[in-house]
Amino acid sequence: MAHQNKAYFALAVTSIVWGTTWVASKMGISHMPAFELASIRQFLGGSLYVGFFLLKGEALPTKKQFLWLIGMSLLMFVSSNGIATYGLQFITSGLAALIAALYPLSVVLIERYYYKAIVIPPKTIIGLCLGLLGIGFIFYKDSLTIHGSHYILGVSLSLLAMITWSIGSIIISRTKVKINAYNSIGWQMLISALIMACITIISGDYVPLNQIPAISWGVIVYMVIGGSVFAFISFIYSMKHLKSSIASLYAYINPIVAIWVGSILLNEQMTWNNIVGTLCTLAGVYLVNKSLKDQKDPVTAVSDADAM
Repeated sequence: MAHQNKAYFALAVTSIVWGTTWVASKMGISHMPAFELASIRQFLGGSLYVGFFLLKGEALPTKKQFLWLIGMSLLMFVSSNGIATYGLQFITSGLAALIAALYPLSVVLIERYYYKAIVIPPKTIIGLCLGLLGIGFIFYKDSLTIHGSHYILGVSLSLLAMITWSIGSIIISRTKVKINAYNSIGWQMLISALIMACITIISGDYVPLNQIPAISWGVIVYMVIGGSVFAFISFIYSMKHLKSSIASLYAYINPIVAIWVGSILLNEQMTWNNIVGTLCTLAGVYLVNKSLKDQKDPVTAVSDADAM
């Protein structure tokens, strides 16, 4: 019973911290370029993970593993995390979190129409329709008039980031590369950090380290210690001591946390369209996720392990 109570607390920590990292990112990139922030965050987070496993005696990746890690870092962290952070400049943190939560919907479509791997039952179709309907509610008003022309760009970049994360997760679930999953995440973070650092240096769009304001450093520390370490450990603990159907609830709570905290800290507008759209989208994601688990699809496990 004590373990279960701790597990529920761990689930709450996971949901709140991972939900607020969207808001933190939005705050951070208001004072420094997005790719620079993402690069520093992944470098520090990756260093902690890789350092931990090296101290435990974990071997360095082989040439084959390293090439695979480069490919995954491009998909999972540069194209996903980096682009999602860049897109945050143009949309609210809550909408960005909600688009990221559409992950299972894109997995279903890719698996069905590219790999022909799963059957789409009525429950999944209803979930897909609800998910699209929810985004439609949020997108209902004239976005060009209300949010400016960059709003479309921000939504497009967030969708692209979500799709690349889906593709990367599917590839991971279908590739037989023998490497510790958590050590792999650390190496992907480090490699992606170097790639994004090169992008910022070549583009000239960066702030010298000694000129980065304290608020941005605070955001980076929070995302590394809170998001990449503390919340991740809490997530693993909740997965070990709770049913997976309960432990995975963080995926539906994250966007709600991001929307509410964003409205408080960043004065992001909360309308009935946003509320109804969020509920519809999360209901759709729930139905699709449940149908995936009913079919025992391997990608479902990847979504739980990699949600950072």
